[in-house]
This record gives sequence, C-alpha cells and structure tokens, in this order.
Amino acid sequence: MENTKDLTEHSSRPERKRRDSFGMFDGYDSCSEDTSSSSSSEESEEEVAPLPSNLPIIKNNGQVYTYPDGKSGMATCEMCGMVGVRDAFYSKTKRFCSVSCSRSYSSNSKKASILARLQGKPPTKKAKVLQKQPLVAKLAAYAQYQATLQNQAKTKAAAVSMEGFSWGNYINSNSFIAAPVTCFKHAPMGTCWGDISENVRVEVPNTDCSLPTKVFWIAGIVKLAGYNALLRYEGFENDSGLDFWCNICGSDIHPVGWCAASGKPLVPPRTIQHKYTNWKAFLVKRLTGAKTLPPDFSQKVSESMQYPFKPCMRVEVVDKRHLCRTRVAVVESVIGGRLRLVYEESEDRTDDFWCHMHSPLIHHIGWSRSIGHRFKRSDITKKQDGHFDTPPHLFAKVKEVDQSGEWFKEGMKLEAIDPLNLSTICVATIRKVLADGFLMIGIDGSEAADGSDWFCYHATSPSIFPVGFCEINMIELTPPRGYTKLPFKWFDYLRETGSIAAPVKLFNKDVPNHGFRVGMKLEAVDLMEPRLICVATVTRIIHRLLRIHFDGWEEEYDQWVDCESPDLYPVGWCQLTGYQLQPPASQSSRESQSGSSKQKKKAKSQQYKGHKKKRKMPVGKKPVSLSSLPMTGGVRRSFSGDEELTPPPAQTAPEAFPPPSTSREFIPSLKTVTTLQLKEELIDGEDYNFLQGASDQESNGSASFYIKQEP
Repeated sequence: MENTKDLTEHSSRPERKRRDSFGMFDGYDSCSEDTSSSSSSEESEEEVAPLPSNLPIIKNNGQVYTYPDGKSGMATCEMCGMVGVRDAFYSKTKRFCSVSCSRSYSSNSKKASILARLQGKPPTKKAKVLQKQPLVAKLAAYAQYQATLQNQAKTKAAAVSMEGFSWGNYINSNSFIAAPVTCFKHAPMGTCWGDISENVRVEVPNTDCSLPTKVFWIAGIVKLAGYNALLRYEGFENDSGLDFWCNICGSDIHPVGWCAASGKPLVPPRTIQHKYTNWKAFLVKRLTGAKTLPPDFSQKVSESMQYPFKPCMRVEVVDKRHLCRTRVAVVESVIGGRLRLVYEESEDRTDDFWCHMHSPLIHHIGWSRSIGHRFKRSDITKKQDGHFDTPPHLFAKVKEVDQSGEWFKEGMKLEAIDPLNLSTICVATIRKVLADGFLMIGIDGSEAADGSDWFCYHATSPSIFPVGFCEINMIELTPPRGYTKLPFKWFDYLRETGSIAAPVKLFNKDVPNHGFRVGMKLEAVDLMEPRLICVATVTRIIHRLLRIHFDGWEEEYDQWVDCESPDLYPVGWCQLTGYQLQPPASQSSRESQSGSSKQKKKAKSQQYKGHKKKRKMPVGKKPVSLSSLPMTGGVRRSFSGDEELTPPPAQTAPEAFPPPSTSREFIPSLKTVTTLQLKEELIDGEDYNFLQGASDQESNGSASFYIKQEP
C-alpha cells in the first residue's frame, strides 16, 4: 500500500508541474517542493485548470506571457505578478496563476516573498517570482495578439472560401456551360471521350440508404461539365432533390452491368423505394436502348494518365530571366502531364519553372546547338547521379517547313503576342532566322539593348500573325512604346522605318474544328504564374485564337492562347489529377489589387512568367505546393473540396436484391452495341439494348486567315 501511494504521489506531481508550466512559463517548480503547508483559503483544495493548447505564447523581455482572446479578459497573479488568461487562473476569484502561488501566498512565507519581490531579491523555491512587466509592455503584446487573431480570422475565412468552391454549384447557380473534354486533346480521355453526354446511364454508390455495406444504384447524366456530371438516380423522374455532381472518371463510376459482373447489389434509394413493387421490370423498361459507359472506361482513364516524362530527366527550357536563351533543367515532378522543372544550377532547388510536357518552351538536350539558339552553359561539368537526358521523341513535334524558297528574313515586320504580357498583341520584328523554321522575335519599342528579351517562335506558331491581322479582326494592336502617331497605321510605320511586312503566305492558316464557344468555362494556367491553374472563361474566338478571362479578375489580366494550347484543361481536371484549383477572386481581392497595380506601373520585367502586370493572390489563395502535391499516374480514388461529389446521405435502407446479370460480357470497345438480357424479366425473348458511346471524329479544317470566325 505504501509503494502504491508513493507511485501515485510521485506521478501526480510531475503532472501538476506540467499543467502549471504549460502556456505560462518554463521551469516553474514550486509544486515539486513540499506542499504540506496549510492554507486558510479555499483555493488550496482546487486543481489547476490547464490552459488551452491553441493559446499563443508571447515572449517579452525574457518573460513568457499568455494573452486572452478578448472575451475572457486578463488577470494578474497577486503572488508572482504573472499576466495570463483569467479563466485559466487558479481559484474562483482568479487571484493566482497556480496552486503553488495560492499556497505560498497563504503560507508563513507570504511576507518574506513579497518583501523579496519588492527588494528585487531572488525568490525562494517555495514562492518563485517572475518580474512583473510594465503595463505598456503588456498592452503592446496584447495589441499584437489581437492583430494576430484578426489575421488568422481573415485567412481562415478566405481558406474556407477557396476550399468550399464547387464547380457544380458555380455552374448551376449561373447556368454556365463548360467546354467539352473533346476540346482538349492533350488532357486525359481527350481523344477517346466518345459520345458521353446527357442521358448516359452509370452505376454509382447509393447513399440514400443505411445498409452497413456499400450498395449501388443506376443514375443518369442530367448535365455534363467537362469531367464533371450532374447525376440523378433512376426513378426520380423530374425530381432533382437528390441530384449530385461527381467526376465521371472517378473510381466509383461504372458502366451498367458492372454490379452484375462484380457481385455488387443494386438497391433503390430509400426515398423512392415505395414507388414500385417490381424494380427489375422498372429497370428493364427504363434501360432499354439507353447508352452507358464502355466497359473498359476506367482502364482507358488510367492509361491516359500515364506520362512518359519522369523525375530526374534533363531538358532544355527557356531561361525565365533571359528569354533569348535556354538552360538545362531537371524534371522534379510530373502532375497530370505538367512538369515542375528545376534549373540544374539551383542548389536549393527553388529556382523552378512550370510547363506542360507538350509545351513549345521545352526541348531535348542539344536542341539549342542544332538550330543556332542561344544557350546558357551550366557550371555543372557532369550530370548528377540519377539524372539522364530525355529521349528526343517525347517532345512535341513541330511542322516541317521549306526554307529554301521565299522565307522570313531579318527585319521583317509582323504582329505577335507579347510573351511578357499575354493580354496584348504587339508590333514586332524578326531579329534572327534560325534553323528548322524557328525565328527570334522582338517587340518593337520594348527591346533590351542586348536582345535578352527576344523570344523564339516557330514559323508555324499560332502566336505570330501577318501585318493587318488585328485590324481586320477588330483586335486592339499595341503600338511600339513611345510611338506618338496615333492611331497606329501600318502603312505609315513601314514607310518611316524602311521595313517590309512578312509575306502572308508564310504564316500558319490552319484552323481546326476545336469546338470552343464564347462563354464556355474551363481551367486555365495563369501564365503570369505558371504554377497556378484558375477558373476561366472563353470570352472571344478569332479563328484558332482564344481570349481567356480569369473569373473574378479585370480584363487587363486576360490572355490570348491557341485553341490547342496545353495550358487549357476541362472543368474537373484539377480534381482528377490532384492539382490545386484557384477559385474566382473575391471583390475585396480585386479592389486591393486594383489599387496596388495603379501605383506600380513599372517597366516590363525580363523574367518570363507571361503577363507584365503582376497579380496579387487574394488572402488565402495559396499557390499549389510544389513539394506536397500527390504524384499520380492513374485515377484518383478520392476527391476533396467539393461537397457535392457524392450523393447526399440517407437515413434508412430498403431490402437489397441482386443486380440484373447480362447474358454476355461487354466487348471492350467505344463503338460497341451490347444486348443486355435481364434475368426473370425477358418478355417473349425480347432483347434490351445498351448503346455504348461512340467516338467523336474531330476534323481539322482550314479557313481563310482573314475571315472573322467568331461565333
């Protein structure tokens, strides 16, 4: 018994010591001394309440203080002078910060302790004293804590807004239309999406059910927005009460017949289970002639998300500080086909550049030398262990051109998208003709004396245009900086500069049947900060040229991109690949940025990020983490950040019955028509057909370069 008592006594003392010192000050050890002295106050019988673990600790002049949140108020210990949260103080009267102070105050050492404090002598062990801080220091620290609380509240509110963004809510509430997946050939399933559309039936988890096991039910696509689909359980007819959004490429979406093949039960939702007594007959009638996903759909999704680029591969990429040259970089990570490249000379691996693996900005090792492009030699004399050159066949191919006949020449004038301000098309000049159809372009009036801001475009690039393109298509052309004869006239400018225009026939006039329409929603890379992908809208279409607007931002941040740009993605791409999507900016963020941009109109930066004007991210709008992003080569097995990705929960469950089984398996093809026979429900041997999705056949056509084709 004595041993047990001793263990209990010794184990309780460190616990009290921990609670006394936690959040208040370190090394407070009076509780570890003899505490047998009597106390006349009621406080001596109470235990110390531990301080909240999330309470911030502020150090001032060597002392540690804990300050309140404005609701509890502050209190000062009458024994040691400690300032802290009133509610965390000891006793009902909140006069002391700990049991030891309460007991010491009531003990015979009270007078000696107070006298020692007043005389500035070291406190005794029984009543350890902390120097009382001046009121000004306390108030200053308290004000600092209040400011911290306000900033945390703002950040939390913004973070909730960002995390709470839902493509489904955004599209539904505004009746938006999203660009179809077939518009993005570089995206997963972009070339094999088939005719997945409204009324296609799928098997999905049934959450309007309280069975302990996971069950499924059939749902139909009500609306399609990129990869996301608005689904309605079969049997709800026109009732949208339990409609829900989900990503069609998710792991819980299956073609009709999957449950039968996998032995999973089909259970009607609880809300409608009373509507029919024979659900099998209902399904036979509803699904006759309906379309469903191909049986190998999930396999195709997984295959389309396998990327040939791997970490440690070496490439040549544009130098973001000197556009006229390239540098060696190493693939750090691959996310959805997007590469985070780290320049080889970056010791801390923070000097990076984001682009897609099909971007025209990256090339195989040796490309610069082969065409005569400027190249920055690395100080690293040999490859680092594990690094290897990327095979040349993995890079995007450019169209072969014949430079033997009439061709571009140095000094010729043209119009080009400014790589440092992608919202403008400017007057430009060919500064150098390279091999294999590549050209070095300079923006008139904005060029550096050493040509460090020249940019490399291929002759077939959709970012360069013949003289007069903007005027004919009613696009504002940005004249050379400092040019005073406005409005700008090409005829006068060519005469004044003694220049000639590049021949129209040398430019790329191919206009593919891209499928984009004005007003369509998508996810687009902000080329000002290539690591960010934002909610965006197509606002204008000129042939193959798209004007991309970032929702919530002013038009000055728009950018011109090609319809086949690898920097555009379908709605739901970020969710599918695990990349962080930046939601539309709030009004307060726009106003804040508008004020700052007016005060900072500086000269064009030489660092290639896209736009000339830098955009501040709204509070809480954090860029995607470069190190914590998940690496995936297949389909994500779970989604987050969207409350409508799964059907709403339910309360009770009906009795389950086995799903209808098929008389034969689906043939893995996008163009298969499969006969589905439901057991016990065949009437006179009649067959019931499920039509598999057929592939879209996108045709590339050509059009007159000067005919306005803006839908």
